[in-house]
Amino acid sequence: DWSSDVCSSDLTFFAALFANANSFVFDFTARQKIGGTHLNFYIVEQLPALPPEAYAQPCAWSGQNQTLQAWLLPRVLELTYTAWDLEAFAQDCGWSGPPFRWDEERRFLLRCELDAAFFHLYGLSREDTAYIMDTFPIVRRKDEEKYNGDYRTKRVILEIYDALAASIKTGKPYQTRLNPPPADPACCHPPR
Repeated sequence: DWSSDVCSSDLTFFAALFANANSFVFDFTARQKIGGTHLNFYIVEQLPALPPEAYAQPCAWSGQNQTLQAWLLPRVLELTYTAWDLEAFAQDCGWSGPPFRWDEERRFLLRCELDAAFFHLYGLSREDTAYIMDTFPIVRRKDEEKYNGDYRTKRVILEIYDALAASIKTGKPYQTRLNPPPADPACCHPPR
């Protein structure tokens, strides 16, 4: 059901840009630029989105000849393609299977992997990543209420950040916590 080679470069860029724009690091930088309650177009033009050519580069933590876009796309696809309404989008991404089931724990881990990856892609240290995560008081408060005082989102992002850093350092591929891996057919709804 999956062929990442099928995906057009324009769509792949937009899927990757979508992930980039939804990352904590992007949100943090956007908040630094906004002086009021409106996001004017001239501010949008200043936001630090990664350029399209960045997604065609080798993925530093995959340990193979995998591009960043090939690493990002299954995660973005599983997070976005959760209903038949988006079948055309999924097909444009090379996916011919049914939509993915909504699984809160999987979605959490997919988002954490994406966030940890973008912290690396922006060249931020572990300390900077921890600091940025501390600037999200609502996320922290909700996590601490739900998980007995544990700021789980920050903790898991930092754990994955460390795993990605170890993969970059050793050359051994990053092993996702997700079982099955991102965009696996076992995570889908039944076919129509």
